[in-house]
Amino acid sequence: MRAYRYIYRLLDCGEAIEIMNPHPLNDRWPDARQVNSPNFDERPDGCDIELIVVHGISLPPGKYGGPEIDQLFTNCLDPDADPYFADMAHLKVSSHLLIRRDGELVQYVPFSKRAWHAGESCFGERTACNDFSVGIELEGQDEEPYTDRQYERLGEVVDRLVAMYPGLSPDAIVGHSDIAPGRKTDPGPGFNWAHFRQLLNTRYA
Repeated sequence: MRAYRYIYRLLDCGEAIEIMNPHPLNDRWPDARQVNSPNFDERPDGCDIELIVVHGISLPPGKYGGPEIDQLFTNCLDPDADPYFADMAHLKVSSHLLIRRDGELVQYVPFSKRAWHAGESCFGERTACNDFSVGIELEGQDEEPYTDRQYERLGEVVDRLVAMYPGLSPDAIVGHSDIAPGRKTDPGPGFNWAHFRQLLNTRYA
């Protein structure tokens, strides 16, 4: 397998170094800021990507643009920095992508790897959704509308992933609350599914 260069930001020491990326180019979003999370593992043998899970996140809740999401996904979140962090700083979680309010893309885990985003979950009769899904975080909170740029970027991501993975379709997109009802509420009513479906219908017409 060929290796490709990219910039890897080490949040624990604040340095940026160039390393060799052992993953093929289509495992990384071309213009995403790369922040490597240690919180991933291999997908089960023969398990294809067949689902996209949309999440919502802001740290602290309702505050945007800071480094805290990167810190959470790289196990660097300071539990003393905010009272909200005390019960979550120990978590080992990640997602494949984050879409910031301004549309910036951040990638934490290669698409071919299993990110730890869905937790206990079920889609139809299938459990363990991390095995066969891509997790995409939207910077936001349940009750606040997401931005037009986020919808546009999410549409771009869906286009690329559907082209990359034959098992995916534009219809195979759910919210975290859909696969973990009663346990999770994101992306919440702030995410306009009708608007996003219409956007996808326009792109795939």
